[in-house]
Amino acid sequence: MSDDTDSQSRILTVIERIEEPGDILRVKLAAPDGAALPAFTAGAHIDIRLTAGDTGLWRQYSLCSDPAQAGSYEIGVLRDPNSRGGSVAFHRLAALGGSFTIEGPRNHFELVEGARHTVLFGGGIGITPMLAMAWRLHALGRDFTLHYCTRSERATAFRDTIATAPWGHRVVFHHDDLPQAQRLDPARDLPPPEAGTHLYVCGPQGFMDWLIGAAKTAGHAPANIHREYFSAQVDSTGDGFEVTASRSGVTVTVGPEDTIAKALARAGISIPVKCEEGVCGTCVTDVLDGTPDHRDQFLTDEERAENSMICVCCSRARSNALVLDI
Repeated sequence: MSDDTDSQSRILTVIERIEEPGDILRVKLAAPDGAALPAFTAGAHIDIRLTAGDTGLWRQYSLCSDPAQAGSYEIGVLRDPNSRGGSVAFHRLAALGGSFTIEGPRNHFELVEGARHTVLFGGGIGITPMLAMAWRLHALGRDFTLHYCTRSERATAFRDTIATAPWGHRVVFHHDDLPQAQRLDPARDLPPPEAGTHLYVCGPQGFMDWLIGAAKTAGHAPANIHREYFSAQVDSTGDGFEVTASRSGVTVTVGPEDTIAKALARAGISIPVKCEEGVCGTCVTDVLDGTPDHRDQFLTDEERAENSMICVCCSRARSNALVLDI
């Protein structure tokens, strides 16, 4: 799993704000002096700080613009009143001329550029990384299809972008409010499983779990099914256990309603945490001893099986104790 880009903080300014259908805000960010920004690869995201301070609220948003364009970053943010407040805050704060502290870009959702055939599945706001992937695949001259699923035809964002893109003919729309025949059907829309075929899935957790399950049942190799969760419902509760930070020699008890990150922070060991849902990978920490109880949606099945890493914002322990490399 790659983290191939820039961790430096920088201030970017909102130079374009477009209200898309479906309560999605499309925002273009650029350096105040117009300087070129660090390059990004398709599938990358940036971290945006929405409140100040060392414990400020951070959220991760996928870059949806053409990776070949270095002058700005473009993101799309769904205003979700049922979320923990990040999206609502962003919609309020992202005024023209406003500024945000950002980190990245980082990429945990990398495109296999040499694949023989690529099929992209975007559900709702999950379309954003797929747009960047479509730009890149088109530039490479690769064979691909993009399936875009939304609840309503009238509430489908980025239609203008897709209509004018040179790869727009590769997009297949699926809408919940139109006849059944045009809705996404894994039996019809998943390609045959082959070594050179790669699938990419992003969207609401239910949509992703359904489609990934169908792909595995159809015989697609787990290594060829790539996914990125924007958010996840995580149960971080359970029996208590001990965690030792090997390099500092500190041992803490993680209670039934506690998290590893919070217990260590109380003991003076701070691990960066941003999403608190096990989706962004910021808090991934190496495990030296013990067996994790993985509750995240970030690590791959293969990485979970190795038990050599853990997302300390939400995961717990199956063993009585864990030893972490911190």
